[in-house]
Amino acid sequence: MANLDIEAVRSKFPALKEDQIFLDNAGGSQTLGVVIESISNYLIKSNVQFGGGYKASKASSSRYDDGMEAGAMFLNAGRDEIAYGASTTQLLRNLSFTFQFQEGDEIVVSTIDHEANISPWKDLASRLKLIIKWWKPQEGSTNPKLLSEELKGLLSPKTRLVTCTHASNVLGTINDIKAIAEVVHTVPKAMLCVDGVAYAPHRPVDVKELGVDFYVLSWYKVFGPHIAMIYGSRKAQEQMHSLGHWFHTHETLEKKISLGSGYYELVQSIAPIVSYLGPHTSSEWASISSQESLLQSTLLNYLNAKPDTITVYGERSADARLRLPVISFKVHGWDSRELVETLERTTNYGFRWGAFYSNGLVNEYLGLESDGVVRVSMAHYNTVEEIKGFIDAIDKVITKKS
Repeated sequence: MANLDIEAVRSKFPALKEDQIFLDNAGGSQTLGVVIESISNYLIKSNVQFGGGYKASKASSSRYDDGMEAGAMFLNAGRDEIAYGASTTQLLRNLSFTFQFQEGDEIVVSTIDHEANISPWKDLASRLKLIIKWWKPQEGSTNPKLLSEELKGLLSPKTRLVTCTHASNVLGTINDIKAIAEVVHTVPKAMLCVDGVAYAPHRPVDVKELGVDFYVLSWYKVFGPHIAMIYGSRKAQEQMHSLGHWFHTHETLEKKISLGSGYYELVQSIAPIVSYLGPHTSSEWASISSQESLLQSTLLNYLNAKPDTITVYGERSADARLRLPVISFKVHGWDSRELVETLERTTNYGFRWGAFYSNGLVNEYLGLESDGVVRVSMAHYNTVEEIKGFIDAIDKVITKKS
């Protein structure tokens, strides 16, 4: 298993030199220095409309093209199969307006997803008079999973769309998307839309291997700027109505779903991120997985050792095949907000409490109050020493109260 040169990695992230320990990476990662430099350089040297024949415009076009190619490469997609947008929430909302399903058609929606992958489909169903079938895991688990076997009973010849998450932004639990896609595609014309926001910063994504029709991610959680990206297979695009201007050819996903001219400096900055992470089979990805496994096992060993005091939500195992380093828990006798704010006042650890826009999961399925869970979300640039320091800090607070 590859070992990560943690000091070399940390030197590439300028924010890590500051007096803050970042354990809220599922809410937004820190940005690579080369990305910051790339954005600055673009704005200084080529901040013009691309497509022109003059020098600066040619440079703008070339750099934008590089960003498009890099985004496609990241997912093993074709350039005509990706598009950028302001956020995953916005892209999924846009996508919902491209579908022209018939009254009585059915869509299957996961109840434990981030709201970005729920609200657009509820609205779509209301507009077009569709039937929603809710995909809800069996009750009573602290680690609910979306299982392909349970999905089968929700499908029918009228199913047009199934939506779910690759990995929960609260639980860190990984769902078997390939198996889910195989089940979905037993129905002609049925499509699968996957929220990959929580998954993409931690594992390579091959949309062809997974067999998904749509896949979304947010680059500001993958060491880049505030911009999101969506994949739509060429076959799935046949079921889309374009939102673009009538005089466009609409032959690409970008032409169908990206509205207006925007994000040039951000799109072109994606190339250095993909270069940093390397190909799907690179040693960089293997090193990232190895480091994150070490981080999550360190924290989970502590949390799991206190079953009478702490409830872990999501996989209790640190197996990297089953979970990501996004770990949520409740400490008995503590309001989650109170616990987080207590540590914030006395330490330099940055982490969060709440439902994280997965209210259906946290408040309804898990039955937790408005304070939700405590979430510690790690990235490969975090150190074992940081996690051990966090454990010491939280243990002192918990012990003092008890």
